Amino acid sequence: MNFLTEIRLKKGEPVDKALRRLKKKIDREGTLKEVRNHRHYEKPSERKRRKMKVARFSAMLTARYADL
Repeated sequence: MNFLTEIRLKKGEPVDKALRRLKKKIDREGTLKEVRNHRHYEKPSERKRRKMKVARFSAMLTARYADL
């Protein structure tokens, strides 16, 4: 991750609106999620357990809404 996320201020654009655009862009790129994941070391078994939990949840959602 050697790049910086940047946005350009449009002429006459308020700073809070530009900040909101920046936050949305960072969220879409997954930058914040990646930083949070690197805050502490996660053992491979913990990583596997977490990924299996996410997979089970998404499979449950897929099964629940497959009939719709």
